[in-house]
Amino acid sequence: MLFKRALLQELISTASSALLILVGVVLAQRAGYLIQLAAKGVLPNDAIGTILGFNLIRFLPMLLSLSLFLAILLTLSRCYKDSEMVIWFSSGLGIKQWIRPILGFSLPIALIIALLSLFITPWAIGKVEQYRSQLKNRDDLATISPGTFKESAHVDRVFFVESFDELGNVVKNIFVQSIQQEKLNIIVATQGRRLIEKNGDNFLIMQNGRRYQGSRAGAEFSTTEFEQYAIRVEAAEVKRVAPSVPSIATTSLLKMHGPEHLAELQWRLAMPISAIILALLAIPLSALDPRAGRSANFVLALIIYILYNNMLSILQAWLSQGKISSQLGLWPVHAVFLGMALYMLYRRNQHLPILPKLTFSRAAR
Repeated sequence: MLFKRALLQELISTASSALLILVGVVLAQRAGYLIQLAAKGVLPNDAIGTILGFNLIRFLPMLLSLSLFLAILLTLSRCYKDSEMVIWFSSGLGIKQWIRPILGFSLPIALIIALLSLFITPWAIGKVEQYRSQLKNRDDLATISPGTFKESAHVDRVFFVESFDELGNVVKNIFVQSIQQEKLNIIVATQGRRLIEKNGDNFLIMQNGRRYQGSRAGAEFSTTEFEQYAIRVEAAEVKRVAPSVPSIATTSLLKMHGPEHLAELQWRLAMPISAIILALLAIPLSALDPRAGRSANFVLALIIYILYNNMLSILQAWLSQGKISSQLGLWPVHAVFLGMALYMLYRRNQHLPILPKLTFSRAAR
């Protein structure tokens, strides 16, 4: 039908634009946070892109759900504003006839959200944790950034490298400060390179430099010039940590019966379910009283979206802490908002305002 085809095209365009804007906002926020960590030396510069990509996958289910909600809300609001709804209603189409095409557009997106939430997001979270563990296990040289001081994992040595060559194999203008047996050692060299022995030992070979050694409390230092000097670089020992609950695969999560595992499983199922319920809520929310202004429905829609997600988060926390039954879970929240959507659709189908006006009768004199 004509109105279904036109509606589908506009929904796809609006949802794509909303998703791109939301992805851009999330990328900007996360990139700024990761760059701040890299500037402090907590995170290597070459790890920003990888962690940013995995974080984007982690937030995709929520971004898709919000994009779907906004797309339906914006599209139908424009139809009301441009009086297109009046034309469709005059031709015999009621509000019920809009539910089927809206669900036809929402169900494939909900399936994508379910696939992401149940399978891909736990994999991405696990990869981030594994990648962070590998970064902690890297040696001091691998985490050095040109132009910044880097403290070793053992807190007894400080490195500074001015620059790398084009291939990244040779470092230039090296400064190393270390404390050994209560003596301060300072080594400066014009250049250096990494040497890996057959047994796996790592060394920093410095060339054409000087070594200053003296007491930390005194002012006397001995100076030694060298053509080549080697420093052993050891990798930090990191204890293996059990994977977090959000990183556990759904197939494994089904076999676990702890409250935190059941809470995580219901949270993953809540993502596609809430997307469908929000899509139904967007239909009546797009048709509030026009005299209240165009922003009135968006404010109410935003409040409902925030309440829905916050209530899901609160009940998930209670479920993981064992405060509520696992059989009850997050289903009361879905039931409340599904009932709200059906109630709003009923009132809109009866051509009644969603929020009934209060009337006061004046007492007879």
